[in-house]
Amino acid sequence: MPRHSETKHLPYTPEQLFDLVADVQDYDEFLPWVVAVRVRSSSEKEMVADLVVGFNAFKERFTSRVVKDRPNKICVDYVEGPLKYLHNEWTFERAADGGTNLHFSVDFAFKSRLFESLAGAMFDRALRRMTTAFEQRAAALYGISKSSAQSAA
Repeated sequence: MPRHSETKHLPYTPEQLFDLVADVQDYDEFLPWVVAVRVRSSSEKEMVADLVVGFNAFKERFTSRVVKDRPNKICVDYVEGPLKYLHNEWTFERAADGGTNLHFSVDFAFKSRLFESLAGAMFDRALRRMTTAFEQRAAALYGISKSSAQSAA
C-alpha cells in the first residue's frame, strides 16, 4: 500500500497554493496521466469530481470527494473506482517569509494485487513527476522567484 508524506517550503502564499490544488477541473492541463476531468458538484467547502487516469492503453476512472478549508487545508477521499481506498491531504501553513510550508500526504491501495505491485514499483517516480508538475504550474501561474528556484533545487 503506497504511502508518502513530505513538507516543502514554496515562495507562494497559502491562498495561491490552495487555489492551485483546488482547481481540479484543470488537472488534465498539467498533471501527467490525467486525461480527463469531470466535476460533478462544487461548492466553497466541497467538490466531487471524476478523473480519468491513463497510461498507454490503460485507462481508469475514479471519483473523489474534495473537502476544502480555504486557505488552510484540502482533504481528498476516494469514492469510487479501481482502488480500495485513497486519502490525501494538503496543508498550507504561512511561513514567516511570506511563502508557504506545504505539507502533503497520500495513502492508497488498489483492489487488484497486480496493480498494487505495479504501483509500488513506480510510485516514487510517479509521485516526483506529479509534485514537479504542481510546482511548475505554480511558477507558470504566479511567477518564479529566487526562493522558488532554491526550493526546487
